Amino acid sequence: MEFYGTIGPACADLETLRQMAAAGMTGIRMNLSHGSLADHADWLDLIRQAGIRQLLIDLQGPELRIGVLAEPIRLSIGEGLRLGAGGVPCPAPLIQAVQPGQKLLLDDGKLLAKVDAAEADALRCTVLRGGLLQSRKSIAAPGAVVDSPTLTAEDLENLKAAKKCGVTGVMLPFVRGAADIRALRAALAEAGGETIRIFAKVENLAGVNALPEFLPLVDQVVIARGDLGNAMPLWQLPACQKKLSAACHAAKVPFMVVTQLLDSMCERAVPTRAEVSDIYNAVLDGAASLMLTGETAAGRYPVQAMEYLVQTARTAL
Repeated sequence: MEFYGTIGPACADLETLRQMAAAGMTGIRMNLSHGSLADHADWLDLIRQAGIRQLLIDLQGPELRIGVLAEPIRLSIGEGLRLGAGGVPCPAPLIQAVQPGQKLLLDDGKLLAKVDAAEADALRCTVLRGGLLQSRKSIAAPGAVVDSPTLTAEDLENLKAAKKCGVTGVMLPFVRGAADIRALRAALAEAGGETIRIFAKVENLAGVNALPEFLPLVDQVVIARGDLGNAMPLWQLPACQKKLSAACHAAKVPFMVVTQLLDSMCERAVPTRAEVSDIYNAVLDGAASLMLTGETAAGRYPVQAMEYLVQTARTAL
């Protein structure tokens, strides 16, 4: 079984990475929504020095994110929020795709806004659930069809450098069907990365529905519960996860479970009972891989989180 962490400020030092590997971490993810491979030469060097052989890069793909903010913004319930020109930067295709009344989930649903008016280059919204909005956080518009490319220009540049940088796997967000996988496979081939594995992230209903058509084309499916939980009432997410797990298991395609496996450990040294039960059940369902995200990238206890992930999973094997 494979265990992944995510590199970020909380673990980007040699000793911490070595301790995470000693705890059982078999690979690490680099989220390229926050910078390119070229921007993270220092992290790549640390990963090599720590002896971590599996490196996954998570592309931008069709994922929607807000742009870079001068500083985090504290949003309160009932206040206005402008997305686009003259406000918080956001993707132009999103502005063109949504209508008044559309709800927008930001930062994996931690914040919620409703569109009041759609202008040519901006959306005027009201905050329904407040909190701290930071740069490059996700934004989702449940039910809206947003015309986004499979691969961005930045993705293509990262793929060209992937083999040289030691990348062993590429994660494609918001897979919508077989065409997305074929586009990535072709880009990897053009870049000389034919041996690099493809991890297809299921993060919306389009991906759930299209799973049978792209299952034969991928090396691993990623059940990415953050945005997937935004695409449906949250109480429906466990059943959806079970359905996806069963489909992958039946097709003999390995799958990964990710998002908030040990979210409480961003702040606490010990996880909740619900979290360790979640990990145990994911392994019983047949998961080939488990991955931590914010727990290791930005949490206070990256090494301890990896220890709990590995030790809990091994009790189910």
